[in-house]
Amino acid sequence: MHPLWEECFMADLDLKFKKQYLKYINMKTTILTITMALFTIVTFAQDKNKKTTFDVNGKCSMCKVRIEKAALNVKGVKYASWDIPTHQLSVIMDERKTDVMKIKTAIVAVGHDTKELKATDEAYNSVHPCCLYREDNTDDGLGHSEEH
Repeated sequence: MHPLWEECFMADLDLKFKKQYLKYINMKTTILTITMALFTIVTFAQDKNKKTTFDVNGKCSMCKVRIEKAALNVKGVKYASWDIPTHQLSVIMDERKTDVMKIKTAIVAVGHDTKELKATDEAYNSVHPCCLYREDNTDDGLGHSEEH
């Protein structure tokens, strides 16, 4: 083979190798970028829902319905369950849409105290007489129905 042709042939091979190498680098960069984007999305999606529990005063099943309804009416609350004996409200919420204080504010608005916030006298006195817990803090939910 003539030396000039050999040089052209080698230059052509060198150019093909460079193009292949650039394709490989671009593909590697694309895969890495997609992987990082998916990782970020999955991590972000997992962090949006938060479970929390806090005390809410009340006495009976009517209180339970009222407290849970107030919590669930807050935008971003996905789950709310109040336990009569322990007075614990368990909540799952989207932290991007709400926070604990907004939920507590909604609960005191319907007449139930939390440790941080107290219901106004007007809100407290608007609940059914059997639900008035401030003077009589007994849990007598078994003797009450939701019909009151």
